[in-house]
Amino acid sequence: MGADHPSAARVYDVLLGGSANFEVDREMAGRMLAAEPQAVRYARANRRFLRRAVDGLLDEGVDQVIDLGSGLPTVGNVHEIVHAVTPDGRVVYVDVDPVAVAFSQQLLAGDERTAVVQADVRDVEAILEDPATRRLIDFDRPVGIVAAAVFHFVEEDPAPILGRFRAAVVPGSYLVLSHLTTPAQMSRETVGVVRRYRESTGSPLTFRSRNQVVDLFAGWELLSPGVVPVDQWSPELEDLEESADLGPVPIWAGVGLRSSV
Repeated sequence: MGADHPSAARVYDVLLGGSANFEVDREMAGRMLAAEPQAVRYARANRRFLRRAVDGLLDEGVDQVIDLGSGLPTVGNVHEIVHAVTPDGRVVYVDVDPVAVAFSQQLLAGDERTAVVQADVRDVEAILEDPATRRLIDFDRPVGIVAAAVFHFVEEDPAPILGRFRAAVVPGSYLVLSHLTTPAQMSRETVGVVRRYRESTGSPLTFRSRNQVVDLFAGWELLSPGVVPVDQWSPELEDLEESADLGPVPIWAGVGLRSSV
């Protein structure tokens, strides 16, 4: 997606308070916020979940991550979380948007512990066999597969895609996943925003129920508390306060372990 059309990655960057975006993305974000003032809250709650989940991987000794549909590595993204704890940790970002990839490569220039791969998340083999992935990721050791707010942009069933990633990693690896919920669990305003966003960006959006998101963890041992709203997965005080006042965030989230079975 070029600079003359908004992109999912760059609009998300706007909502997170980043600067790697264009005027067209800021205009789209402004329209979203006018219709759904909680859009910033949703984006930031998803980012807080990402941090908590990756911190959990690091606590378990997993220091290499493949971040699918990563968008732009700004505003507290995965490599910052990893390197704050494990300076030698390895992160491979994957995104299909050439502008987001170019931005990312510029932002990460000189960081030999991090790489950016331009690929569709559905092309598992291209991602796994990319020279940058092979250089940074040791598949004989556990890997964290991160799929935060990406598979609602995939119309086909993501379970086989995630199954191929599961087959590529050893026991002790993890899947971190969040996914937009179904319209029935959104406000009318949010549904309208999402639909206008889809029309403006040309990005397909597929809503999935909680049970459908649970199914994406097939073959992974789903960890407590299971699949829950993103702000209720090991929540922080800010999440609890916001949920009490505004209700849960309409994004499902969960973490799964690749066990030895």
